[in-house]
Amino acid sequence: MKNIFLLPFLMTALVLAGCSPAAKKGQGGGVPVLVAQAVATNVPVLIDPPPVGHVMAYSTVTVHSQIQGMITAVHFQEGQEVRKGDLLFSIDPRPTQAALQQARAALARDAAQLEYAKINFAREQKLYDQKLISQDELDTNRANFDALAGTVAADNAAITNALLNLDYCEIHSPVDGKTGALQSFVGNVVKAPDDTLVTINQIHPIYVAFAVPEQFLPQIKKELAAHALKVSVTFENMNVPPPQGELTFVDNSVDETTGQIQLRATFPNADGALSPGQFVEVQLTLSELTDAVVVPSQAVQAGQNGNFLYVVKPDDTVEQRAITIGVSSAGGMVVEKGLKAGETVVTDGQLRLTPGAKVTVKSSGRPTSTAVSTNSP
Repeated sequence: MKNIFLLPFLMTALVLAGCSPAAKKGQGGGVPVLVAQAVATNVPVLIDPPPVGHVMAYSTVTVHSQIQGMITAVHFQEGQEVRKGDLLFSIDPRPTQAALQQARAALARDAAQLEYAKINFAREQKLYDQKLISQDELDTNRANFDALAGTVAADNAAITNALLNLDYCEIHSPVDGKTGALQSFVGNVVKAPDDTLVTINQIHPIYVAFAVPEQFLPQIKKELAAHALKVSVTFENMNVPPPQGELTFVDNSVDETTGQIQLRATFPNADGALSPGQFVEVQLTLSELTDAVVVPSQAVQAGQNGNFLYVVKPDDTVEQRAITIGVSSAGGMVVEKGLKAGETVVTDGQLRLTPGAKVTVKSSGRPTSTAVSTNSP
């Protein structure tokens, strides 16, 4: 079980001085030691070392104008969060309004000519039926009527296009997100679609991308098929609880150069603690050990025959106990065999101990920790 470690476990049961029966009995004459109690707790299993990830916007939209014109108003502040549909820019609508009026006038003119051509064609059709005009004259009138019908259709399309361009004079946000720096200001004439007006990053939710060694891929796939995998992140100068998310993407290939697989987690980011481009330390929970026996890592000693620790007995003497260890973290280690929850173990002073030695519990000189902290990236 190498390369895997625990989330920090609660150390409320880890009492260093005067908190175990053995501690209360030891009054002097023994080897001074620090002690702690083994606790049973649920232990999340993570990847070791924690990968470094970077925060990515859920989506990035570059806003352009769809018509050419002068910006007459900007309706937001740089860095402001906007909602989908919010008005961002106003473009001078007067040229578009003039084009719309011109298209409507052209339609009125051509519609009148079409009506006249329709009446004339009906008259010519009667004359042709009476054998008073030739086929060529009838065909000429039909062609004129059809041409005017096409002209009227084109006029209607021009009106539709002018109305659409008039709508484009107001530029609305296409997504929920946070605006960046303004690229075009009031008074600038923008050329559609060449000029960028502003870039919007969608940050609710937000992505964190990271990579892990390929040896973890089988376990990740197995656990992900059974349940959602939780992901949390920490970062420098963090003054909020670690943001929580879920693993939502596993790449379809391993990088041949690095031997790592790319992953991506999605975070609600409701409080906006994560920003695109930020670097974070990622804690991916693979599974959870239930009622695991955990001791401080400094209690575990390495010997010629394997790992061991010293257990303080009720008579203030110590017993050297062979153990089998499991996963570990910066402040705690799982003992798979050889120890029960509630037993008192020595965490400092082991070098002067021998099996059966009498001990005296001394004060640690520092308050008991309630949790094991992890280092920021």
